[in-house]
Amino acid sequence: MAPELTPSIEELEAQERRLVFRRFTHDDAWALGLLLVRLARERQAPVAVDIRRGGQQVFHAALPGSTPDNDAWIDRKRRVVERYGSASYLVGARFRAKGTTFEESSRLDPDTYAAHGGSFPVTVADVGVVGTVTVSGLPQLQDHRMVVEALEEFLKDEI
Repeated sequence: MAPELTPSIEELEAQERRLVFRRFTHDDAWALGLLLVRLARERQAPVAVDIRRGGQQVFHAALPGSTPDNDAWIDRKRRVVERYGSASYLVGARFRAKGTTFEESSRLDPDTYAAHGGSFPVTVADVGVVGTVTVSGLPQLQDHRMVVEALEEFLKDEI
């Protein structure tokens, strides 16, 4: 199996521009969460899934093999999205592109913030970022890709 290619900053930014909701309700969060759980179960992925809207946790699931540590990672990655308004993987990639790391240069507590893949902003057109969708339990690029895949499927009729 060929190694996974790391997406460029341009590719990551394009994902964020493309994966935008017309609206995002509690019911949308629930449906997106169930979609992520289905994808994870199909792959027997030991992940936890978290979706927030307006600061409120509106969906959470912990699949077999996940641990409380995944919830801690969710919180740390989610805080990066909330602070920077961009996917946690993209934030980390931007620091790496400058020849440094998020941990070295952000001046933020690494016990509170983690610019590792798996958390993505929930953006509503003409509104902005209204929440987050986060997966934790796989290597960071796989966490990121699972979220993007679910968003692409969920939004397929809108994008």
